[in-house]
Amino acid sequence: MTIGDHLHVFHRLPVHPFPGPDERRDLPEPDGYAWRVSVDVYETEEEWTAAFARFLETVDTTRVRALVVGAWGEAYDSDSGPVIESLLAARDRLPALRAVFLGDMVMEESEISWIQQTDVTPLLTGFPDLAELGVRGGSDLLFPALRHTGLRRLTIEAGGLPAEVVRGVGASDLPALEHLDLWLGTPDYGGDSQVADLEPVLSGDRLPRLRHLALRNSEIQDAVAAAVASAPVVARLETLDLSMGVLTDEGAAALLGGQPLTHLKKLDLHHHYISEPLQDRIRQTLEPAGVEVDLDRGDADDDHGADRRYVAVGE
Repeated sequence: MTIGDHLHVFHRLPVHPFPGPDERRDLPEPDGYAWRVSVDVYETEEEWTAAFARFLETVDTTRVRALVVGAWGEAYDSDSGPVIESLLAARDRLPALRAVFLGDMVMEESEISWIQQTDVTPLLTGFPDLAELGVRGGSDLLFPALRHTGLRRLTIEAGGLPAEVVRGVGASDLPALEHLDLWLGTPDYGGDSQVADLEPVLSGDRLPRLRHLALRNSEIQDAVAAAVASAPVVARLETLDLSMGVLTDEGAAALLGGQPLTHLKKLDLHHHYISEPLQDRIRQTLEPAGVEVDLDRGDADDDHGADRRYVAVGE
């Protein structure tokens, strides 16, 4: 599976694309939408920085609450550094900005594992009131440990998330964070983290307000599930998401044999390799307690054996 659709909603706002230089149309109210600024990958008429400069001159950016950064050109050849620099240079003109998504690209623009990122934490240090940060693409991505008191939601989507990034997130002091979503991916695309790298997240020591945890799209999903089964952070969660990965009966049995999960509002395991008897046990254990369980198998095909199992989003 690859990513075929751009974001339609971000930060609970509908996404509105900022028009190209030759497009003429009425613009909506600035604070009612998440604005998507993007350029054409193959036949661009302007650089992303020029499109953003035009956005600053056209829209009342003092009222803009959310920005979605789409393609900034051939993202497999150029990283997000100039984009981040442009956003930081304009921070005084974006006083209401509370959410940024960096890299909203579909496969026709760039496969997820080809998107060249960089150190994204300057967005957090530069925007101390930022409440939500989303990043797509793990190539050359950096996330050194930091403290940010306003961030409530962090999402990093990757076909392979470097262990250094996982450790950086875990070592960060994020006292307001409520929602953490990490796509761990596979070693083929740079996802070299191990369960030990997740220990600071699973302890929850630096995440006192965490309520929604997603550790998904992983080739080591069974090991992740086994670690989650005894993780202290789980007791305070409302949603646990271990979807999109290579989760088998081994991981499912570990979850069932670990701490109770009946306090959850939802357990998301979609795209999995769990047998029907184990699926039934999960439902029988959790659904009577009111837990919503997603066991949709999707396109996870187990007919060809263990060596043909795959994560939902890789290349």
